[in-house]
Amino acid sequence: MAGMVASSYNTPPFARTLPTLMNSLEIRSLIGLASLYATRMLGLFMVLPVLSLYGGDYVGSTTVLVGVALGIYGLTQGLLQIPLGMLSDRLGRKTIIVAGMAVFLLGSLVAASADTIQGLIIGRALQGAGAVASTIMALLADLTTEQNRTKAMAAVGGSIGLSFAVAMGAGPALASAYGMDAIFWLTAVLAGIGILVVLWWIPTPVATTSLSSREALAIPALFRSTLGNRELLRLDVGIFLLHAIQMASWVAVPFVLVHGVSFDRDSHWWLYLLTMGLGFVAMLPFMILGERKRVLKWVFVGAVLVLAGAELLMFGSGTSLGMFVAGLFLFFMAFNLLEACLPSLVSKAAPSGARGTAMGIYSSSQFLGAFAGGVLGGLVAHHFGVHSVFLFSALLALVWALVAVTMATPRHWVSVVVRLNEGEEVPCGTRIRTDVAGVEDVLLIPEQRLMYLKVDKGVFDQPALEALLGRPLVA
Repeated sequence: MAGMVASSYNTPPFARTLPTLMNSLEIRSLIGLASLYATRMLGLFMVLPVLSLYGGDYVGSTTVLVGVALGIYGLTQGLLQIPLGMLSDRLGRKTIIVAGMAVFLLGSLVAASADTIQGLIIGRALQGAGAVASTIMALLADLTTEQNRTKAMAAVGGSIGLSFAVAMGAGPALASAYGMDAIFWLTAVLAGIGILVVLWWIPTPVATTSLSSREALAIPALFRSTLGNRELLRLDVGIFLLHAIQMASWVAVPFVLVHGVSFDRDSHWWLYLLTMGLGFVAMLPFMILGERKRVLKWVFVGAVLVLAGAELLMFGSGTSLGMFVAGLFLFFMAFNLLEACLPSLVSKAAPSGARGTAMGIYSSSQFLGAFAGGVLGGLVAHHFGVHSVFLFSALLALVWALVAVTMATPRHWVSVVVRLNEGEEVPCGTRIRTDVAGVEDVLLIPEQRLMYLKVDKGVFDQPALEALLGRPLVA
């Protein structure tokens, strides 16, 4: 097994993503880490559609504190995600993941045992403090070859979407049958199973490299340049607002369904699954259109406007179940489309070798948005009424549309990694960008004998780069 992991670092001088099959170790790692990620997110997502309905059962509960309980995990996630990822470089990925899952398990037990809203908030904060998402992705990067890494990370992303869909049905059904605390007891059990999976199923890499870390983890030296990238900043603002809107909306959605349009609480699960499933299917043609016709920017801006329209429909629904359900369908359609587009756009906009840093900042923005949305949604509901939360969310979406419309049209970038021979002299980045068509960015790492190029695959002139280096790129 050790030999199999070590061999993943012996790649040819020029590495590109190729349609290769995963070996048994990679498949084992992917199954274990994807299930770990998905079950962890399942526990967090199951609370989303039920907390505003059952939050009043806790001693000392107010609308504001329910919003805090809903979003507090995002604050601890956002603050600890990057530090724990970097700490895993020193202490080991599996050590940090096990410790994070143990904290998550503790938080689940505290929340399950809580009878006051303050106890629930503490439990949710502890759940978020087990912030190991970036470390899980880094371990996956360590255990997969460059050719299979993108596919593996996409599979983990897909598992998150699946866990969200399952949670929207399972959360209301479980809470209706056994009470709110049953969700947290189940989450604790899943966390315990997850720890066993890390210890006995997932392989331990024999070594890690800066190459895999740069793809999956934030690098402190790249923070300033990444934060100064206006295109990335627009996307960070976007994911912050998307999850603020999501969390604020779910302060209101379950409550309005019961008390506004008189929809039976025990039937929420199938309504969520129906509208979310139809919304997912409806967004697929627009996703395909955006990529194939290269109009992703306008599909993206349109989705933000649809999100605003969905919130306005729910705001104006009054006692009309049909209008509210239409708004919910449009919400899921726009949310799924935006959630799918944003990571792709971040990947396209990230400088060479800084994808992990860009995604780390993006992920922190996402979690902090969830916290802000929960708190602000609770405040708006408390002072202006529950329906006003939808109007507030629509205004946030319109602000986002103004930000999104100013972004540059995404280009079809790919990352090219050139492994340099020992002692090889390499032309400066400025000359490469000038003399080789299609090269946007160059990052040279002499100590690792690596050169990252960000290229437009449609116009990249590989022969010109080979001529400049004085050797063929393919070994």
